[in-house]
Amino acid sequence: MKIIGLLTFPFIISLFFLNVNCVAQPADKTVRLFNGKNFKGWYSFVEKRGRNQDVKKVFTVEKGLIHISGEEYGSIVTNKEYENYKLKVEFKWGEKTYEPRADRARDNGVLLHSTGADGGYHGIWMYSIECQIIEGGTGDFLVVGDGSNKYELTANVAPKKEGAGNVFQPTGQPITLNAGRIDWFGRDPHWKDAKGFTGAHDVEKPVGGWNTMECVADGDRISIYVNGTLVNQASRVKPSKGRIQIQSEGAEMYVRKVELTPLQVK
Repeated sequence: MKIIGLLTFPFIISLFFLNVNCVAQPADKTVRLFNGKNFKGWYSFVEKRGRNQDVKKVFTVEKGLIHISGEEYGSIVTNKEYENYKLKVEFKWGEKTYEPRADRARDNGVLLHSTGADGGYHGIWMYSIECQIIEGGTGDFLVVGDGSNKYELTANVAPKKEGAGNVFQPTGQPITLNAGRIDWFGRDPHWKDAKGFTGAHDVEKPVGGWNTMECVADGDRISIYVNGTLVNQASRVKPSKGRIQIQSEGAEMYVRKVELTPLQVK
């Protein structure tokens, strides 16, 4: 497990034990959710258009890659529900961005445990738990829910500073959210919603570089790794199973791998 240099020794130790003791071991069989050819096993949902009405081809397969144009908001959604797994998504940003986020940080996400109706959240996404992909904030958690305790998570956070958000810290105090976000531990406190933003301690690669996000959904716990670094972790996650969505939210993105490895339930 890779840990960047800004962490103190006690922080490293706590991360180590969170990683080793709390995550089930992968089973042998890995499933390729994206076959490199088409969207078999998935369907699209685009805001104001609906299911499989992607008339602007926001989601296409090109040269073995998923191309997400970002031009309209929506997602591709797995036909099946999943629980207890490690999900690996390899992605990189493209150059294009669109209104209303044309000059803002490139933004997308992987939404886990998605349930309910298509477009249940603001007419765009299913209710879910988001593993955020955004410049400077890849690895944040967002609760994309209905405001009830049907969609919530608990995370340990650092003491809150004035004007700052909730920042993941394994040795911090637990808080439970049914809306809002938990920032990854190294998120720049001076983050700006600006295109091309890079934080001082980002583990995400610059635009054009391939990144790996691994989301380990182990029972009611989710751990997020970005390029090998454990960046965020939540427990008492509700729900603990559902479909998987990959977003389009105003920024061009390419995906070359979506793999799911079942975990051996303890």
